Amino acid sequence: MIGKLAGRVDYRAEDHVLIDVRGVGYLVYCSDRTLAALPPVGQAVALYTDLLVREDLLQLYGFATLVEKEWHRLLMSVQGIGAKASLAILGTLGADGVSRAIALGDVNAIKAARGIGPKTAQRVVIELKDKAPGIMALGAGVAAAMGDEVIEGDAPRRPAAPAPQPKANAAAQSEALSALSNLGYAPSEAAGAVAQAAGDAPDADTATLIRAALKLLAPKG
Repeated sequence: MIGKLAGRVDYRAEDHVLIDVRGVGYLVYCSDRTLAALPPVGQAVALYTDLLVREDLLQLYGFATLVEKEWHRLLMSVQGIGAKASLAILGTLGADGVSRAIALGDVNAIKAARGIGPKTAQRVVIELKDKAPGIMALGAGVAAAMGDEVIEGDAPRRPAAPAPQPKANAAAQSEALSALSNLGYAPSEAAGAVAQAAGDAPDADTATLIRAALKLLAPKG
């Protein structure tokens, strides 16, 4: 399994890039968002990768972060979601946007991706909702340990497409999730509340997120 590539950008196309790694060229398919963040041709780059193996096909897919790669693998576990559909979702929402949409059960956000119909979007939310807390926690751990993106370059890279939702502090979200789980809330329930609280206050610290999430989880009436 090829899990990461580091080399130089040889050429870029609409849906893929060729990375030269010590004289060997690897053709890597990426989401629109990842492609937009790549450095110019001739510059250094590193991407996390996932290898799709079929009887008549070997294809590499590249990701800026481990969280994006993990979501790709999970999205492809859903019936009706292949590699192309997964990249469309990630390209539209980004890894953080996917985490938020699934935690909140936001079918319309998933459906906004090119080629994703309402039934498929609903299936994605239903099948992956219980896995959103784990990915949110993974994102916090990766960001704290090694920074956010693995994309590199010798010159300033083109800016990535703007995320459709504000990005909250990943560590604060993870800590808030842990606290709510310790209080007895179900992981999917806690993740939805934390995601909503983080969307309302992107710069909130852990304590603020916990208080806001508890208000959202409080019985109504």
